[in-house]
Amino acid sequence: MRIVLFGTGNLATRLGLALQSKKAEIVQVYGRTESSCSHLAEMLGCRFTVSKENIAENADLFLLALTESAIPEVLSGLKIKNQMIVHTSGSISLNSIADWSNNCGVFYPLQTLSAQKEVDFSAIPVCIEANTPVNLQILHDLASSISPKVYHINSEQRRQLHLSAVFVCNFVNHLYAIGEKLLSEQQLDFDLLKPLIRETAEKALLFSPEEVQTGPAVRGNLSIQEMHLQMLEQHPQWQQIYKQISLNIASTQKTH
Repeated sequence: MRIVLFGTGNLATRLGLALQSKKAEIVQVYGRTESSCSHLAEMLGCRFTVSKENIAENADLFLLALTESAIPEVLSGLKIKNQMIVHTSGSISLNSIADWSNNCGVFYPLQTLSAQKEVDFSAIPVCIEANTPVNLQILHDLASSISPKVYHINSEQRRQLHLSAVFVCNFVNHLYAIGEKLLSEQQLDFDLLKPLIRETAEKALLFSPEEVQTGPAVRGNLSIQEMHLQMLEQHPQWQQIYKQISLNIASTQKTH
């Protein structure tokens, strides 16, 4: 399969390298800046372009590893016949790209990716969707080449999955950052919390997270919660986060 890769960020880089390692042919990289395009193209051993007029028209698949807002702008004016267009977003529907080709799909790897850390795609769920059974099979074969965890899910399910991912990944990581800053105020190292983070994550993988919830909100220890809120007086935004999460934990526990 000949693939034109749109994008030069973390997802484009990791996905391009993973697909290429399984014999997919990345024929071209498209991006906004020559420096980022040339860097990724060198890693993949392919051509690059920053001009839509020079995008390879003989590719089999146009893989859009782009932010949601960039997709309409990039597709506008693109010369596509019947090649497949595939986006990688968790939050926009399959129909959002249906106007640009008779063959379209979604290829959504459910993982947080960064430039600093390599990733093992064999452990990552890849969620796919397509507008025809034939296209779905094409994407299934492509996804299966890099991961044994391939799921056929529709756009509404994928949006709900993405929302859940924001809670368990983005929001949780933000809470880690708050914890790190609170420790630094007392010249304490974030390493102190790492065994607790690891144990909490491992329990969430083994049991229902709701069943293993701990802390002063579960125990109804209002005096400890009040003390914590006083300690956060210099951080009113964090104080509100603490208060809202504690109230939600307490109300959730009361319903069980």
